[in-house]
Amino acid sequence: PQGPASIHERLKSHKKKIMRENLRTWIEIDRKALLNNVGCFLKMIPASAKFMAMVKSNAYGHGLSLVAEELSKSRPDIWFGVDSITEGRRLRKDKIKNPILVLGHTVPTKFKEAYSHKIIITVSDFKSLQKLSIAGNKPNFFIKIDSGMHRQGFLPKDAPEMMKFLKDKKINPLGIFTHLASPADPKHNWFTAKQLGEFKKVLELFKEAGYTDIIKSALSTGGTVFYPDFSLDMIRIGMGIYGYPPSLENISSKTKRLKPILTWKTIISEIKDIPAGEFIGYGLTYRVAKNTKIAVLPIGYWHGYDRRLSNTGEVLVRGQRSKVLGLVSMDMTVIDVTGIKNTKVGDEVVLLGTQGQKKILADEISDKIKISHYELLTRINPLIRRIM
Repeated sequence: PQGPASIHERLKSHKKKIMRENLRTWIEIDRKALLNNVGCFLKMIPASAKFMAMVKSNAYGHGLSLVAEELSKSRPDIWFGVDSITEGRRLRKDKIKNPILVLGHTVPTKFKEAYSHKIIITVSDFKSLQKLSIAGNKPNFFIKIDSGMHRQGFLPKDAPEMMKFLKDKKINPLGIFTHLASPADPKHNWFTAKQLGEFKKVLELFKEAGYTDIIKSALSTGGTVFYPDFSLDMIRIGMGIYGYPPSLENISSKTKRLKPILTWKTIISEIKDIPAGEFIGYGLTYRVAKNTKIAVLPIGYWHGYDRRLSNTGEVLVRGQRSKVLGLVSMDMTVIDVTGIKNTKVGDEVVLLGTQGQKKILADEISDKIKISHYELLTRINPLIRRIM
Protein backbone atom coordinates (compact mmCIF):
# COMPACT_ATOMS: atom_id res chain seq x y z
CA PRO A 1 0.00 0.00 0.00
CA GLN A 2 1.10 3.55 -0.81
CA GLY A 3 -1.11 5.50 1.62
CA PRO A 4 0.08 8.25 4.01
CA ALA A 5 0.88 5.77 6.78
CA SER A 6 3.02 3.68 4.43
CA ILE A 7 4.86 6.77 3.16
CA HIS A 8 5.43 7.94 6.72
CA GLU A 9 6.93 4.61 7.72
CA ARG A 10 9.27 4.58 4.71
CA LEU A 11 10.44 8.13 5.44
CA LYS A 12 10.98 7.21 9.08
CA SER A 13 12.99 4.13 8.07
CA HIS A 14 15.07 6.20 5.63
CA LYS A 15 15.78 8.80 8.30
CA LYS A 16 16.95 6.07 10.71
CA LYS A 17 19.22 4.61 8.02
CA ILE A 18 20.89 7.98 7.39
CA MET A 19 21.27 8.52 11.13
CA ARG A 20 22.93 5.13 11.64
CA GLU A 21 25.35 5.74 8.78
CA ASN A 22 26.74 8.73 10.68
CA LEU A 23 27.21 6.98 14.02
CA ARG A 24 29.90 4.71 15.47
CA THR A 25 27.59 3.33 18.12
CA TRP A 26 23.86 3.68 18.75
CA ILE A 27 20.92 2.08 20.52
CA GLU A 28 17.71 0.94 18.86
CA ILE A 29 14.50 0.82 20.89
CA ASP A 30 11.71 -1.50 19.73
CA ARG A 31 8.44 0.45 19.90
CA LYS A 32 6.21 -2.62 19.43
CA ALA A 33 7.99 -4.50 22.22
CA LEU A 34 7.63 -1.50 24.54
CA LEU A 35 3.88 -1.31 23.98
CA ASN A 36 3.61 -5.10 24.30
CA ASN A 37 5.27 -4.96 27.71
CA VAL A 38 3.00 -2.19 28.98
CA GLY A 39 0.03 -4.22 27.79
CA CYS A 40 1.23 -7.26 29.73
CA PHE A 41 1.04 -5.33 33.00
CA LEU A 42 -2.25 -3.64 32.22
CA LYS A 43 -3.78 -7.12 31.97
CA MET A 44 -2.65 -7.89 35.53
CA ILE A 45 -4.45 -5.00 37.25
CA PRO A 46 -7.96 -3.55 37.60
CA ALA A 47 -8.99 -1.08 34.90
CA SER A 48 -9.39 1.57 37.60
CA ALA A 49 -5.71 1.48 38.63
CA LYS A 50 -3.42 4.16 37.25
CA PHE A 51 -0.24 3.14 35.46
CA MET A 52 3.07 4.85 36.21
CA ALA A 53 5.95 4.13 33.84
CA MET A 54 9.26 4.47 35.64
CA VAL A 55 11.52 6.46 33.33
CA LYS A 56 14.00 7.52 36.00
CA SER A 57 17.73 7.19 35.41
CA ASN A 58 17.39 7.79 31.68
CA ALA A 59 14.56 5.23 31.49
CA TYR A 60 16.86 2.57 32.96
CA GLY A 61 19.35 3.36 30.21
CA HIS A 62 16.81 3.25 27.37
CA GLY A 63 16.35 6.99 26.79
CA LEU A 64 14.26 9.24 29.05
CA SER A 65 12.36 11.37 26.55
CA LEU A 66 12.33 8.78 23.78
CA VAL A 67 10.43 6.29 25.94
CA ALA A 68 8.20 8.90 27.57
CA GLU A 69 7.21 10.48 24.26
CA GLU A 70 6.18 7.14 22.78
CA LEU A 71 4.20 6.08 25.84
CA SER A 72 2.48 9.45 26.17
CA LYS A 73 1.28 9.16 22.55
CA SER A 74 -0.10 5.66 23.01
CA ARG A 75 -1.50 6.22 26.51
CA PRO A 76 -2.37 9.86 27.30
CA ASP A 77 -3.42 8.85 30.83
CA ILE A 78 -0.03 7.36 31.77
CA TRP A 79 2.04 8.77 34.64
CA PHE A 80 5.82 9.04 34.66
CA GLY A 81 8.16 8.41 37.57
CA VAL A 82 11.54 10.17 37.61
CA ASP A 83 14.36 10.49 40.10
CA SER A 84 14.85 14.25 40.14
CA ILE A 85 13.51 17.65 39.21
CA THR A 86 16.18 17.68 36.49
CA GLU A 87 14.59 14.67 34.78
CA GLY A 88 11.12 16.12 35.27
CA ARG A 89 12.18 19.42 33.70
CA ARG A 90 13.66 17.54 30.77
CA LEU A 91 10.33 15.86 30.09
CA ARG A 92 8.48 19.17 30.32
CA LYS A 93 10.99 20.74 27.92
CA ASP A 94 10.25 17.89 25.50
CA LYS A 95 6.51 18.67 25.65
CA ILE A 96 5.47 15.82 27.94
CA LYS A 97 2.26 16.98 29.65
CA ASN A 98 1.45 13.81 31.60
CA PRO A 99 1.66 13.75 35.42
CA ILE A 100 5.26 13.42 36.62
CA LEU A 101 6.28 12.25 40.09
CA VAL A 102 9.79 12.76 41.42
CA LEU A 103 10.51 9.74 43.61
CA GLY A 104 13.92 10.90 44.81
CA HIS A 105 14.75 13.65 47.29
CA THR A 106 13.94 17.20 46.21
CA VAL A 107 15.95 19.97 47.87
CA PRO A 108 13.67 22.76 49.18
CA THR A 109 15.17 25.35 46.83
CA LYS A 110 13.60 23.38 43.97
CA PHE A 111 10.03 23.48 45.35
CA LYS A 112 9.18 26.62 43.36
CA GLU A 113 10.53 25.01 40.19
CA ALA A 114 8.43 21.91 40.79
CA TYR A 115 5.35 24.07 41.30
CA SER A 116 5.87 26.15 38.17
CA HIS A 117 6.36 23.09 35.96
CA LYS A 118 3.57 21.04 37.58
CA ILE A 119 5.97 18.36 38.78
CA ILE A 120 4.85 16.34 41.80
CA ILE A 121 7.46 15.74 44.51
CA THR A 122 7.96 13.10 47.19
CA VAL A 123 8.10 14.15 50.83
CA SER A 124 9.65 11.51 53.06
CA ASP A 125 10.89 13.22 56.25
CA PHE A 126 9.83 15.88 58.75
CA LYS A 127 12.43 18.43 57.70
CA SER A 128 11.23 18.40 54.09
CA LEU A 129 7.62 18.54 55.26
CA GLN A 130 8.36 21.58 57.42
CA LYS A 131 10.13 23.32 54.52
CA LEU A 132 7.18 22.56 52.27
CA SER A 133 4.74 24.04 54.79
CA ILE A 134 6.41 27.47 54.59
CA ALA A 135 7.01 27.46 50.84
CA GLY A 136 5.23 30.22 48.97
CA ASN A 137 4.19 28.08 46.02
CA LYS A 138 3.65 24.53 47.16
CA PRO A 139 3.95 21.78 44.54
CA ASN A 140 1.69 18.77 44.74
CA PHE A 141 3.33 15.99 46.71
CA PHE A 142 3.18 12.33 47.67
CA ILE A 143 4.00 11.05 51.14
CA LYS A 144 6.49 8.17 51.21
CA ILE A 145 6.12 5.54 53.93
CA ASP A 146 9.04 3.36 55.01
CA SER A 147 7.22 0.08 55.59
CA GLY A 148 10.41 -1.90 56.17
CA MET A 149 12.87 -1.31 53.34
CA HIS A 150 14.53 1.43 55.39
CA ARG A 151 15.55 3.90 52.77
CA GLN A 152 13.33 6.97 52.24
CA GLY A 153 10.12 7.42 54.13
CA PHE A 154 8.26 8.20 57.33
CA LEU A 155 8.24 5.23 59.68
CA PRO A 156 4.73 3.94 60.48
CA LYS A 157 5.16 4.97 64.12
CA ASP A 158 5.63 8.57 62.97
CA ALA A 159 2.44 8.60 60.90
CA PRO A 160 0.16 10.12 63.60
CA GLU A 161 2.56 13.02 64.18
CA MET A 162 3.02 13.53 60.46
CA MET A 163 -0.72 13.60 59.85
CA LYS A 164 -1.25 16.06 62.72
CA PHE A 165 1.32 18.33 61.09
CA LEU A 166 -0.50 18.09 57.76
CA LYS A 167 -3.79 18.98 59.43
CA ASP A 168 -2.34 21.87 61.45
CA LYS A 169 -0.69 23.39 58.37
CA LYS A 170 -3.68 22.66 56.13
CA ILE A 171 -1.60 20.97 53.42
CA ASN A 172 -2.98 17.93 51.65
CA PRO A 173 -0.93 15.24 49.91
CA LEU A 174 -1.97 14.12 46.45
CA GLY A 175 -0.89 10.57 47.21
CA ILE A 176 0.87 8.14 49.51
CA PHE A 177 3.14 5.24 48.60
CA THR A 178 5.61 2.69 49.86
CA HIS A 179 8.20 0.46 48.21
CA LEU A 180 8.66 -3.29 48.66
CA ALA A 181 12.13 -4.70 49.28
CA SER A 182 11.81 -8.18 47.76
CA PRO A 183 8.35 -8.98 46.34
CA ALA A 184 9.66 -11.20 43.53
CA ASP A 185 11.41 -13.68 45.83
CA PRO A 186 9.17 -16.40 47.35
CA LYS A 187 11.66 -16.82 50.19
CA HIS A 188 10.74 -13.32 51.33
CA ASN A 189 6.95 -13.63 51.14
CA TRP A 190 6.83 -13.21 54.91
CA PHE A 191 8.64 -9.89 54.68
CA THR A 192 6.47 -8.62 51.83
CA ALA A 193 3.38 -9.52 53.88
CA LYS A 194 4.85 -7.61 56.81
CA GLN A 195 5.48 -4.54 54.67
CA LEU A 196 2.00 -4.60 53.15
CA GLY A 197 0.55 -5.01 56.62
CA GLU A 198 2.43 -1.97 57.91
CA PHE A 199 1.32 0.08 54.94
CA LYS A 200 -2.32 -0.97 55.43
CA LYS A 201 -2.19 0.33 59.00
CA VAL A 202 -0.94 3.71 57.81
CA LEU A 203 -3.63 3.84 55.12
CA GLU A 204 -6.27 3.20 57.78
CA LEU A 205 -4.93 6.11 59.84
CA PHE A 206 -5.10 8.38 56.81
CA LYS A 207 -8.65 7.26 56.11
CA GLU A 208 -9.68 7.93 59.70
CA ALA A 209 -8.11 11.38 59.45
CA GLY A 210 -10.31 12.17 56.45
CA TYR A 211 -7.82 11.61 53.63
CA THR A 212 -10.11 9.56 51.43
CA ASP A 213 -9.24 10.88 47.97
CA ILE A 214 -5.47 10.43 47.95
CA ILE A 215 -3.76 8.12 45.45
CA LYS A 216 -2.43 4.98 47.15
CA SER A 217 0.41 2.89 45.67
CA ALA A 218 2.57 0.02 46.86
CA LEU A 219 3.50 -2.13 43.87
CA SER A 220 6.40 -1.86 41.46
CA THR A 221 7.17 -4.47 38.79
CA GLY A 222 7.76 -7.44 41.10
CA GLY A 223 4.87 -6.59 43.35
CA THR A 224 2.49 -6.26 40.42
CA VAL A 225 3.48 -9.69 39.10
CA PHE A 226 3.15 -11.52 42.41
CA TYR A 227 0.66 -9.40 44.40
CA PRO A 228 -1.76 -7.88 41.82
CA ASP A 229 -4.61 -7.92 44.35
CA PHE A 230 -2.80 -5.10 46.16
CA SER A 231 -2.75 -2.82 43.11
CA LEU A 232 -4.65 -0.10 45.03
CA ASP A 233 -4.91 3.10 42.95
CA MET A 234 -1.62 2.96 41.04
CA ILE A 235 1.17 0.59 40.04
CA ARG A 236 4.71 1.74 39.21
CA ILE A 237 6.39 -0.38 36.53
CA GLY A 238 10.11 -0.04 35.84
CA MET A 239 12.25 -2.88 34.49
CA GLY A 240 9.18 -4.76 33.32
CA ILE A 241 8.30 -2.26 30.59
CA TYR A 242 11.85 -2.61 29.25
CA GLY A 243 11.33 -6.34 28.81
CA TYR A 244 13.03 -7.94 31.79
CA PRO A 245 11.54 -9.44 34.95
CA PRO A 246 12.69 -7.85 38.23
CA SER A 247 14.23 -11.12 39.38
CA LEU A 248 15.98 -13.39 36.90
CA GLU A 249 15.89 -16.25 39.40
CA ASN A 250 12.12 -16.14 39.97
CA ILE A 251 10.38 -15.71 36.64
CA SER A 252 6.58 -15.85 36.64
CA SER A 253 4.56 -17.20 33.74
CA LYS A 254 3.19 -13.65 33.50
CA THR A 255 6.59 -12.27 32.56
CA LYS A 256 7.39 -14.79 29.82
CA ARG A 257 5.62 -12.57 27.29
CA LEU A 258 7.91 -9.63 28.03
CA LYS A 259 10.25 -8.63 25.20
CA PRO A 260 13.55 -6.77 25.74
CA ILE A 261 13.27 -3.51 23.85
CA LEU A 262 16.93 -2.45 23.58
CA THR A 263 19.54 -3.40 20.99
CA TRP A 264 22.97 -1.80 21.33
CA LYS A 265 25.00 -1.67 18.13
CA THR A 266 28.39 -0.50 16.93
CA ILE A 267 30.46 -0.98 13.77
CA ILE A 268 33.75 -2.59 12.81
CA SER A 269 36.19 0.28 12.34
CA GLU A 270 39.31 -1.75 11.41
CA ILE A 271 40.32 -5.32 10.52
CA LYS A 272 43.79 -6.88 10.50
CA ASP A 273 45.56 -10.23 10.57
CA ILE A 274 47.73 -10.96 13.61
CA PRO A 275 50.33 -13.77 13.56
CA ALA A 276 50.42 -16.51 16.20
CA GLY A 277 52.11 -15.51 19.43
CA GLU A 278 51.16 -11.79 19.35
CA PHE A 279 49.52 -10.02 22.29
CA ILE A 280 46.29 -8.02 22.19
CA GLY A 281 45.65 -4.81 24.12
CA TYR A 282 46.80 -3.25 27.38
CA GLY A 283 48.61 -5.37 29.95
CA LEU A 284 49.34 -8.22 27.51
CA THR A 285 46.42 -10.16 28.99
CA TYR A 286 45.68 -12.14 25.81
CA ARG A 287 48.07 -13.90 23.43
CA VAL A 288 46.78 -15.45 20.22
CA ALA A 289 47.72 -19.12 19.82
CA LYS A 290 47.28 -19.09 16.02
CA ASN A 291 47.06 -16.67 13.13
CA THR A 292 44.04 -14.54 14.00
CA LYS A 293 41.87 -12.01 12.20
CA ILE A 294 40.89 -9.28 14.62
CA ALA A 295 38.38 -6.45 14.32
CA VAL A 296 38.41 -3.20 16.24
CA LEU A 297 35.16 -1.79 17.65
CA PRO A 298 35.09 1.96 18.44
CA ILE A 299 33.47 1.52 21.87
CA GLY A 300 34.80 0.79 25.33
CA TYR A 301 34.09 1.15 29.01
CA TRP A 302 33.42 4.90 28.68
CA HIS A 303 30.43 3.96 26.55
CA GLY A 304 29.27 1.49 29.19
CA TYR A 305 30.71 -1.71 27.76
CA ASP A 306 31.93 -3.15 31.05
CA ARG A 307 35.67 -3.73 31.48
CA ARG A 308 34.90 -7.03 33.17
CA LEU A 309 33.98 -8.34 29.72
CA SER A 310 37.69 -8.32 28.86
CA ASN A 311 38.69 -11.74 27.44
CA THR A 312 35.23 -13.13 28.31
CA GLY A 313 32.60 -11.09 26.50
CA GLU A 314 31.01 -11.96 23.18
CA VAL A 315 29.33 -9.86 20.50
CA LEU A 316 27.37 -10.69 17.36
CA VAL A 317 28.92 -10.25 13.90
CA ARG A 318 27.06 -11.43 10.78
CA GLY A 319 24.79 -13.51 13.00
CA GLN A 320 27.66 -15.30 14.74
CA ARG A 321 29.24 -14.95 18.15
CA SER A 322 32.65 -13.32 18.32
CA LYS A 323 34.86 -13.26 21.42
CA VAL A 324 36.38 -10.17 23.01
CA LEU A 325 40.18 -10.37 22.98
CA GLY A 326 42.30 -8.53 25.54
CA LEU A 327 41.25 -5.74 27.88
CA VAL A 328 38.27 -3.57 27.02
CA SER A 329 39.80 -0.10 26.61
CA MET A 330 38.22 3.24 27.37
CA ASP A 331 37.11 3.78 23.76
CA MET A 332 38.03 0.58 21.86
CA THR A 333 37.43 -3.15 22.07
CA VAL A 334 39.02 -5.93 19.99
CA ILE A 335 37.16 -9.04 18.85
CA ASP A 336 38.09 -12.26 17.05
CA VAL A 337 36.51 -12.59 13.59
CA THR A 338 38.75 -15.38 12.30
CA GLY A 339 35.96 -17.83 11.55
CA ILE A 340 33.40 -15.32 10.32
CA LYS A 341 33.33 -15.07 6.52
CA ASN A 342 33.10 -11.82 4.54
CA THR A 343 33.62 -9.58 7.54
CA LYS A 344 34.41 -6.02 6.50
CA VAL A 345 34.89 -2.54 7.90
CA GLY A 346 31.52 -0.91 8.51
CA ASP A 347 29.71 -4.14 9.41
CA GLU A 348 27.12 -3.75 12.18
CA VAL A 349 28.02 -5.45 15.44
CA VAL A 350 25.49 -6.16 18.18
CA LEU A 351 26.81 -5.73 21.70
CA LEU A 352 23.48 -6.39 23.39
CA GLY A 353 20.37 -7.63 21.64
CA THR A 354 19.47 -9.79 18.65
CA GLN A 355 21.11 -10.32 15.27
CA GLY A 356 19.70 -12.97 12.99
CA GLN A 357 18.91 -16.04 15.08
CA LYS A 358 21.39 -15.21 17.85
CA LYS A 359 20.79 -13.25 21.04
CA ILE A 360 23.02 -11.71 23.68
CA LEU A 361 20.67 -10.21 26.27
CA ALA A 362 21.26 -8.26 29.46
CA ASP A 363 20.68 -11.25 31.73
CA GLU A 364 23.44 -13.25 29.99
CA ILE A 365 25.97 -10.43 30.25
CA SER A 366 25.06 -9.47 33.82
CA ASP A 367 25.35 -13.09 34.94
CA LYS A 368 28.77 -13.35 33.31
CA ILE A 369 30.19 -10.31 35.13
CA LYS A 370 28.22 -10.80 38.37
CA ILE A 371 26.16 -7.62 38.40
CA SER A 372 22.41 -7.02 38.10
CA HIS A 373 20.76 -6.40 34.75
CA TYR A 374 19.55 -3.10 36.25
CA GLU A 375 23.12 -1.94 36.73
CA LEU A 376 24.21 -3.14 33.31
CA LEU A 377 21.48 -1.28 31.41
CA THR A 378 21.49 1.96 33.39
CA ARG A 379 25.26 2.29 32.97
CA ILE A 380 25.08 2.56 29.19
CA ASN A 381 26.36 6.04 28.42
CA PRO A 382 23.38 8.46 28.12
CA LEU A 383 25.18 10.40 25.36
CA ILE A 384 24.83 7.46 22.96
CA ARG A 385 22.05 8.17 20.43
CA ARG A 386 18.82 6.26 21.03
CA ILE A 387 16.62 5.57 17.99
CA MET A 388 13.07 4.22 17.94
